[in-house]
Amino acid sequence: MNCKLPLSWLLATMCALVLAGCASAPATDHSSRYTIDQDRAPSGNFDASGLPDARPKYEPPRRAGNKSPYTVWGKQYQVMASNDGYVARGIASWYGEKFHGHKTSNGETFNMYAMSAAHKSMQIPGYARVTNLDNGRSVIVRVNDRGPFHGDRLIDLSYAAAKKLGYQSRGTARVEVAAITVRPDGSMTLAGQPFAPGDTVSYADTPVVASGDTANGEQALFVQLGSFSSRDPAQQLLVRAQAVLEDPMRVRAIDTVTGRFHRVQVGPFADEASARRIQNLLESRGFAQSILLTDSQ
Repeated sequence: MNCKLPLSWLLATMCALVLAGCASAPATDHSSRYTIDQDRAPSGNFDASGLPDARPKYEPPRRAGNKSPYTVWGKQYQVMASNDGYVARGIASWYGEKFHGHKTSNGETFNMYAMSAAHKSMQIPGYARVTNLDNGRSVIVRVNDRGPFHGDRLIDLSYAAAKKLGYQSRGTARVEVAAITVRPDGSMTLAGQPFAPGDTVSYADTPVVASGDTANGEQALFVQLGSFSSRDPAQQLLVRAQAVLEDPMRVRAIDTVTGRFHRVQVGPFADEASARRIQNLLESRGFAQSILLTDSQ
């Protein structure tokens, strides 16, 4: 018997088969750059105690990763003309498995087990000593990436570097970042001062001769834009800031056990809310590495 099926029945059957095929397809979205949504530490108990610091060496400037200015999430950032003399305090975070094996800003491959870091404005590749201000531990990292681009964070360390500093379980730590500059002849400076790997000098406990400024009888609050071992770059940064802001500002010279530094600061401010407001304004104008501190810091 020649039995013909209705056309509508055939169409319905074909649609059912197509839908069944879609339901059995894998749900993973391979169009995304990263295969993990949330960053995380590697599994197992990675021992970073014996991991050596990065070895600073002379590396000529590269184009890759040093475009300036550049924009991320609608916010503009400036890359420093030189890392020489740079020192700043702020919050460090870390990044790990989500980014492991992916390209850094200068085209290298990120390795969460290497002593590396991401910074918004340092020349890359570069080197820095990072000191955990809560426990005094220090590491030397190679800066080869850009970031972090959220919150008030100063630097992103690799998981290994964060573990050596002892804050990987908390996620963040108060740190000091001091740039290590290597010249073609191999000589080095740390935050503008002569340096060799293995030196025990610590900038975390550097005493400061306070100027005695006060606001409403309390510690004066300042937004610091940079700190330099010589006055000329500090003065240049001050002029840049004065072009976009009318608030009081200064270049404050401080004497430390390792020499004199020139800090570019806006303020004083009577309360933290006022200081934060100006800090956010300055960051929106390209001053991406500001920190909030008092005269005693």
